[in-house]
Amino acid sequence: MSVIVNNLTKIYGDQRALDGISFEAPAGQILGFLGPNGAGKTTTMKILTCYLSQSSGSASVFGHDVETDSLEVRKLVGYLPEHNPLYKDMYVREYLAFAARANKLPKAKARIEELIEMTGLGRESHKLIGALSKGYRQRVGLAQAMLHDPKVLILDEPTSGLDPNQLAEIRTLIKTLGKEKTVIFSTHIMQEVQALCDRVIIIDRGRLVADDPIERLKQRLSGDSSLLVTFDRAVDTAKLSQIKGVARAVANPVAPDYRLYLSNKADARAEVFRFAVDNQLVLLGLQQEDLSVEEVFRALTKQ
Repeated sequence: MSVIVNNLTKIYGDQRALDGISFEAPAGQILGFLGPNGAGKTTTMKILTCYLSQSSGSASVFGHDVETDSLEVRKLVGYLPEHNPLYKDMYVREYLAFAARANKLPKAKARIEELIEMTGLGRESHKLIGALSKGYRQRVGLAQAMLHDPKVLILDEPTSGLDPNQLAEIRTLIKTLGKEKTVIFSTHIMQEVQALCDRVIIIDRGRLVADDPIERLKQRLSGDSSLLVTFDRAVDTAKLSQIKGVARAVANPVAPDYRLYLSNKADARAEVFRFAVDNQLVLLGLQQEDLSVEEVFRALTKQ
């Protein structure tokens, strides 16, 4: 197992930023790290990269403890923090060469050119970092994190500030890297989680509330699917919740659309049709949908 976290706790004064979380991440897996702002995601990542020490518990990377063997851990980990620290007065190639020297990287020039090509920095590589857009600065940070070919990549909001084309390119890159490396990344873009992740960890107020593959995560709620229903006029959601097989009903912002969350894997379509007939409603739309990761995230982290 490449990353092992056991009962990790971090306390700041009276606040528990992390409260005994445990998980493992094998090589060749992309692990999505989700949680509301202030949940403890960045704190966990900083402990794994040896920027912070834990209050109790342990964490290791390929058998090296982050507290007692931090130098070896740093050799194995590439880190892109949320607020990407760069020397803005340096040119792109100059900065990467500087980082390569700091890592005592052999054949640095060839590796720099490889990463410039890999991250799509070619057209911007002659510029000062301070003159780059936020998206391209993010690419520079990603290239720096991968310079020493780490076995574990820890990326905190890696696609922040990217335009749609850049987003697609970086997602493809992360997907490719995840075939041979352990990739742990945090994001607030739920579509990104569904597109990239093999597995998802959700933490809320310092505690781990979910650790599952995407499909199993959806099944943690009362049902594993929902119905998107449209009537010709508004309906009381309390009445919709009484339909056999429906756990709860929520009105969508654009009425009269409703999402009916199903219980015990029920197929409630026939019951919804009967409800419409009995209440003299015209059923304009009825579509069964799997729960999205966003819906599961909101259900597991709501106050």
